[in-house]
Amino acid sequence: MAKIGLTTYLMVVMCTSMIISTASAQCQGDFQGLIQQCSRFVQRPGPQQAPSQGCCNVIRNVDLPCVCQHVTTQVEKIISMQKAAFVSASCGKPLAHGTRCGSYIVP
Repeated sequence: MAKIGLTTYLMVVMCTSMIISTASAQCQGDFQGLIQQCSRFVQRPGPQQAPSQGCCNVIRNVDLPCVCQHVTTQVEKIISMQKAAFVSASCGKPLAHGTRCGSYIVP
């Protein structure tokens, strides 16, 4: 069970890294911190949960609408865009209604 959790976590980190490599050249923020602090809150398996204070500190300084423009279908297989929108809102930085994050549209 722990091995599955670690494997999933590593896949999330790898997919997030794919976004970051493209988005970091065009979007503003601490993308390494985003991976380190927030990846466990947005991975597809598992329940939706409130993010940590460390994750929120990073979220507040990342241009999330810009990052959303770089989300691919491969990334969406690992990262839940609905959870990502929830985390952003929980941190006091909600994505605007109608924002497209990959194929997910914020209600």
